[in-house]
Amino acid sequence: MALSPEELGYWLVFHRVMGIGPARFRALLQHFGDLRAAWEADEKAWQEAGLDRRTIRNLREARGRLRPEAELERVRRAGVTVLTWADPDYPPLLRRIPDPPPVLFLRGQLADADRWAVAIVGTRQPTGYGREAAQWFARELARAGVPIVSGLARGIDAIAHEAALKAGGRTLAVLPCGLDQVYPAAHAPLAARIVEQGALLSELPLGARVEAGNFPARNRLISGLAVGVLVVEAGPTSGALITAAHAAEQGREVFAIPGSIFSTASQGTNRLIRDGATPVTSPQELLEALNWSVTARQAEVQLQLPADPVEARLLELLGREPMHIDEIARAAGLSIAQVSSALTVMEIKGMVRHLGAQHYIRG
Repeated sequence: MALSPEELGYWLVFHRVMGIGPARFRALLQHFGDLRAAWEADEKAWQEAGLDRRTIRNLREARGRLRPEAELERVRRAGVTVLTWADPDYPPLLRRIPDPPPVLFLRGQLADADRWAVAIVGTRQPTGYGREAAQWFARELARAGVPIVSGLARGIDAIAHEAALKAGGRTLAVLPCGLDQVYPAAHAPLAARIVEQGALLSELPLGARVEAGNFPARNRLISGLAVGVLVVEAGPTSGALITAAHAAEQGREVFAIPGSIFSTASQGTNRLIRDGATPVTSPQELLEALNWSVTARQAEVQLQLPADPVEARLLELLGREPMHIDEIARAAGLSIAQVSSALTVMEIKGMVRHLGAQHYIRG
């Protein structure tokens, strides 16, 4: 169930407090039940919720200068959509990574097809070989209906976005700054076209400037939005290797295009292949590999079917409206212990979602 505008305002102000990330969002929701109560609490209650002194100081300062209604108006004027963990439209692939961003900003539209997106990343200074490979793979994947995810950066990223757009496909770009700006600025026309055939996304609030530390965090979202990551060309210290590492940690497939052993631009990709990435030499090979992914995910869906009558009963009761565990137990005619145990297993399977404070909805 999507948040009301009033509730969303409190998510936005907490999102702007330095030191409050996914883990502390969860802790606050668990302790207070909702973020309005957390915002209006005293410092003793914040401490009981697990916040340290520095974060409490930051929160106290933020409460003196931020207003939920002002943050709502800010995103409205910017024409930006805000998605949170509580929103059913939150990208399902991203929801499954460790510590997904509690607040996600969006320009454009997400689509069901984005569940099968592939990320294409690489060096900012590609060779002619890398340019041609990125164009070929992005074009053919887009023609096959596979959305392309990348970071709007110079080089391979921009080439992949452009090729997907020219093929009439969808593409998603994740920015290392707030969505009220574009980085790099020279790619503003490309970003505008992406909004028409996909979406721009960022976990950073409006007004956030580009900083070095934003890029690794941004890269984890690029891989998190995709079923797999294709590295086209990457030098030995390329940021694309960070994206590939995130993909491996997130359980996503990593693909790499082999390159010349004499090319610095291929040192990183060749090392990925040596370390276990799947080498691909044509878009068809990648599409065939993705078909294996589809088969695996269909098997995964089978695992999400109710395993016993208790799970089946709880699945019948739960919907998009949050239910407290006590209410679920009463409606199901089961003990709290039975319901708690079953819900834990169902949450692991992705059948239900815990919204905090013992409230659950259907996954």
